[in-house]
Amino acid sequence: MNRTPLSDAPAPFPPRIAVLPRPTPELTTAISRGGGVTVAGPAEADGVVVDFALDPMDLDTELRTLDRSGVRWVQLPRSGVDLFLPAIVRRPDLTWTSAKGCYAESVAEHALTLVLALLRDVPERARAARWGEPSGRSLHGSRAVVVGAGGVGLETVRLLKCFSSHVTVVRRRPIDVVTADRTLGVDQLPEALADADVVIVAAALTSRTRTLLGQREFQCLGPNAIVVNIARGELIDTDALVSALEAGQLAGVGLDVTDPEPLPRGHRLWRHPRALITPHTADTMAMRLPRFAERVTENVQRFGHHRPLAGAVDTAAGY
Repeated sequence: MNRTPLSDAPAPFPPRIAVLPRPTPELTTAISRGGGVTVAGPAEADGVVVDFALDPMDLDTELRTLDRSGVRWVQLPRSGVDLFLPAIVRRPDLTWTSAKGCYAESVAEHALTLVLALLRDVPERARAARWGEPSGRSLHGSRAVVVGAGGVGLETVRLLKCFSSHVTVVRRRPIDVVTADRTLGVDQLPEALADADVVIVAAALTSRTRTLLGQREFQCLGPNAIVVNIARGELIDTDALVSALEAGQLAGVGLDVTDPEPLPRGHRLWRHPRALITPHTADTMAMRLPRFAERVTENVQRFGHHRPLAGAVDTAAGY
């Protein structure tokens, strides 16, 4: 996701940026490329960049010391901000930005990997010890539902359209997604699920979306439908998911995130032949770091030019 620089001109002021828990070569370089200066700590900073190494629960503690500092902006390293909400709620006076959209390509790619593997019966083939009977379905021409219209959701729609899929997007408000065939509000989720072959969960986790897919939603799906979750484990009621899978209400499930996470050893999902689970690896650190560095460079430059920042967090919506 390469972006065109806003301007080659130097910023009206060189933003002073602190990195928590400590500066790294990658982020120091990213700050410099954006026209900023890395400083030793938040007490002397205009903005703070949070590295992956900082425990989200420690951010609130770090910011408690900044009540009288000059910090005005905090850049978070993750797309979802649910783990940082205590700090965000405590400091609504700060401008908060996330990495939403940064990792869309790699996460959507993983979603498609899980979809294709389930449609082609890869979980069963991987466990097989004999030739077996031919089986599998094509994604081409299928009816897909994408829950969520953020960066990952939109990139997932783009990839699905490469397979001539009919795509319905379900989002908080039914504002049309022009690349989709249909856009519905979240209250219309049961309607969207009724004829779905593929359901991909790519929504943000908030108090309103927790267990968005539960027993009622799984009963809306046909027995040939598959469900993939690459967002947050808590968006799905795990017990209801297992029950639907074991009762034959679903053809398969692909999970890169689970609730609880990590999924305990011995959990029924590990043993189910139609479950494919990956350990929250849709975007590895090697994939994330270059993308996050790009976001830091862009936002340092925007901050220095007093322009709107990319990935602004809607504190009321929770993402």
